[in-house]
Amino acid sequence: MNSQATSFTPAQRELLTCWQRHMQAEFATLSVDDALATMAENPSVNHVPVLTGGVGREAVHAFYTQHFIGQMPPDTEMVTIAQTIGDDRLVEELVVRFTHTRVIDWLLPGIPPTGRRVEVAVIAVVQFEGGKIAQERIYWDQASVLVQLGLLDATALPVAGAESARKVLDPTLPANALIERATRGR
Repeated sequence: MNSQATSFTPAQRELLTCWQRHMQAEFATLSVDDALATMAENPSVNHVPVLTGGVGREAVHAFYTQHFIGQMPPDTEMVTIAQTIGDDRLVEELVVRFTHTRVIDWLLPGIPPTGRRVEVAVIAVVQFEGGKIAQERIYWDQASVLVQLGLLDATALPVAGAESARKVLDPTLPANALIERATRGR
């Protein structure tokens, strides 16, 4: 538990512990059954930028088994930036880093490994029912990921690559580079 967790109520700490067990099952022990044990009877998972996930225990189980758990590259690193916890909802902001060395259906459907490094800011909105995870909505900037993989030309569009995640980690980094680039091109 991080130092921020000391300011949470006991009920909020229970939600955080449930979320941590869920993440442990998804990314460390790679146990579909343990991940589902942290979830309500009719859970839903929605990776918003690419519409991957599932609705209902059977669909989430199939998604976790076939397309999610165990697909992250071995060098995956997750850095928590902030966690906000209410009575029945947790929001976590984090930066995820990895090298795209394997198929990652849930994040990059249909894209073979590129061998390129990715850093992306991610927001997880987790809704609880009865102390278990009922809904997960995960957001990230897919354009940033595609730029880093060489699949989208950032010079022609108002998008950035790893700089987006790095600015989340270090707010003192310069801002407005895309505006400056656009005004130079006018």
